[in-house]
Order: sequence, then structure tokens, then C-alpha cells
Amino acid sequence: MSLPAAQVQTGGEVPRLRRVLSVWDLIFYGIVAVTPSAPATVFGLAELKSQGYAVVTILAAMIAMVLTAISYGRMAALYPSAGSAYTYVGRGLHPYLGFVSGWAMLLDYVVSPLFCVVYGTLVLTRAFPALPYPVGAALFASGITFLNLSGIRSTARANKILLCFMFLVLLSYILMAIRYLLVHQGLGALLSAKPFYDPATFDIHKIAGATSFAALTYLGFDAVTTLAEDVKNPRRNVILAAVAVCAFTGVFGGLLVYLGHLVWPDYRTFSNIETAFIEVSSRVGGTVLFQAMAAMLVVANIGAGMTAQVGAARLLFGMGRDDVIPRRFFAHLHPSRNTPNRNIWLIGILAYAGALVMSYELTAEILNFGAFLGFMGVNLAVVWQFWVRQTEGQRREIFADIVLPALGFIFCAIIWLGLGAPAKIAGGIWFAIGVVVLAAHTRGFRQRIVSPDPANYEESLRDGSMRM
Repeated sequence: MSLPAAQVQTGGEVPRLRRVLSVWDLIFYGIVAVTPSAPATVFGLAELKSQGYAVVTILAAMIAMVLTAISYGRMAALYPSAGSAYTYVGRGLHPYLGFVSGWAMLLDYVVSPLFCVVYGTLVLTRAFPALPYPVGAALFASGITFLNLSGIRSTARANKILLCFMFLVLLSYILMAIRYLLVHQGLGALLSAKPFYDPATFDIHKIAGATSFAALTYLGFDAVTTLAEDVKNPRRNVILAAVAVCAFTGVFGGLLVYLGHLVWPDYRTFSNIETAFIEVSSRVGGTVLFQAMAAMLVVANIGAGMTAQVGAARLLFGMGRDDVIPRRFFAHLHPSRNTPNRNIWLIGILAYAGALVMSYELTAEILNFGAFLGFMGVNLAVVWQFWVRQTEGQRREIFADIVLPALGFIFCAIIWLGLGAPAKIAGGIWFAIGVVVLAAHTRGFRQRIVSPDPANYEESLRDGSMRM
């Protein structure tokens, strides 16, 4: 049952979003948020950092992400509300910890559309060298903002169109890469162990460090949980969508990177390491595939930027609704489109401004700093919520309540610790600002963060629109 627009925020009522999305909308949304082309954005640097084992880094990161997706899904089923890590850690552990987790994830969401603008513009200027970088950045930032202001239904429809185009280009790449290998190296070249292990070059420490960078491939999967208040039957659909998106990304992305390494095994010969995947496409498909891949990466970053921007807007909406940041601004919803339009504008402006001053590699690692802090928090929240506190009506299960989330926490911690020093410094500054904001809001940690809508979770579970 959708709430009429007039009921969104009147008098003292708490603003709520309409449940209009199906599980397939959520999966499509998540895949576009991650983007099936995500390995292309990390391929060159992942190959360089791991000394040729990008596919290993993709698959290693998948383990951490699938475990974390399960934790996200369980918490989203319990608390089907906008807010993601902010909500889950705040409800599952402590409101203060929820705030700092949400603040860390906010860094991820704010920087994610910025990264899309940066990388998309790099690709665009590679294909069209005469295009000034600031102009390309402005086109990206304004484009995703306009699309998101049209509402969540419009975003879901646009995502499906973008997804079809991405798959068309990537499937063409796969077929052409296979054909290239068969023609130049024979059938045996398709089944090589070298992308996974070669005793002459395999270095576990370098691979671990590269995995901290390559984990960027999966960022965005948690965007599906920020739409828990937009989706029908969140108890079932959020966990299905989150796990499906991570598993698909790992398998499909691993195939793309595996073929890329076989086609171009010497990572030291790329002319531009940041856009190396386009060069691989040129080798297997010539100018046509080169241009198509460039266009696809531009489109993919538009789609990822859209989903990241709307995810950030909804995270701000959740924090604003709880009045931990100014509610009048951040919890505002457009009266007819039911979108947090002020938050969308804010994220769009920050994305453009940041794209003018930040580099590709630093932006990517800052993304991982905020994201993996939030991921660790959600994994811990599952242990506390389901095992220590024990959710009413559910039995304790040591494997589901301790083993899985603990493994997710450990893998995420390893990835986080492997980040570079500049990202940790920048992220640490952001984190410190968040602690100051929290201290100011709680008058020196003497007041609790009180959510104004604790009953809405149970009320939403009884809503007829959530039935299977």
C-alpha cells in the first residue's frame, strides 16, 4: 500500500517512503549500482598492484562481500527502513555506533558518485581528447542529478535500459576475446591456471594489498538495502537481492578479468593503466569495440552515479529523520515525487566539486575506507542483535549468528587494513569530524540519539504491501 503524497510529512508525522519496487527491480538496481563493468574500472591498477593476479583479487573480495551481504540482508529484514549501516548498527549495537557507521558509509556514498564522475570523464576524454575535463565532469554530475530528481520509479526504469546496453557490449567483448584466443593461441589458451597461480610471480602480500583496491568492484551492493523502505516484502527481497548482486558480480567480473589477462598478460605494457581495459577491448575487437567499450563505461558510470547518489540521499534522509543531522533540510521529501530532492541536489554539487580536485586512485581508496568500516559494523551488529540480545521469536544459531558475520568482519578488516596511508588519513579526518558532530548533537555524549519512529518498523511489517 503506497502512502499518499499528502501523508509523507504533515504535522508531527514521520516522513516515510512508498513501497513500489519488486525484487527484480532491486536486483537490477544493485547490479547497476555495482555495474557489471566494475572490474574494467579496477583492471589495470589491480593487475599492476597484484603483479598480474587481478582475477584472484576479484574472487577473494567476493568472499568478504557475500558474507557481508548476508549480514545486510538479515538486518534489513529486521529493520526495513531507509538508512542502511546507520540504521542496522544503530538498532543492533548502539545509536552512537550507528551514527559513526552511518557517517563512515556516508563518506562512501558521497565519494561514489564523485568516483563515477572522475572515471567516466577519464574514459570520455580518452575517446574524445578535445573535450575539456571540467565540461565532462559537469555533464556527468548534472545528468545523474536530473535523472534522480525524477523519482525512484524513473530511476528503476533507467537502470534497466542502462543494464541492457552494458550487457550487450560486455557479452560482445567476451565472445571476441574467446575468438581472439582461439585464433592466436588455440583451445588450450582458454583454460590457463596462470591468471590464478604462477610460482614465479605469485606474491600473497601484493595480492592482499591489491585486493584492498579491487574490492572497489563490489561497492554499491549495499545500495539495495538503502531502498528497504521502497521495496515490497523487504524481509525476503533485500537479502535475496544483496547476495545475488555480490555473487553475480564476482562470477561475471572474474570472467571479464580472466579473459583480459589472457588477452594482455603483460600489465607493464599498457599505455594508460587507468583505462587499460579499453586497450584490451581494442586488441580483441578493433576500433569498433574500443569505442563501444568507452561508451559503455561512460553509461555504466552514469548508472552507478545515479544509484550511489540516490543511496546517499536516502542515507541522509534516514539520519535526518532521526534528527541527528538537521531534520528540516535532510528529511524533506518532494510533495509529489516522494524523493529527498534537497539531498540529491547536495550530493550532485559535492560530486562535481570533488571531481575537479581528487585523483582516480585516491578517490577509489577513500571509497573503500568508508565502506569497509560500515561493513565491519554491520557484521558486528548481526552478532549482537541475533546472538547476544537474541531477537524475539528467533532461536540462536551459532553458524548464522556468529560464524558467518564473524568471518565477514575478519575479511572486511583485512581489506580495510590493506588500504594506502593517504586514504586512511583522509578517511580518518572525515571520521574525526563525525565524532565531533555526534558530540555536539548529544551534548558531549550525555544524551541518547532517539529515533522518532521506533514503532514504524513493526507497523511497516504489518503493511499489506509487504506480503509475499
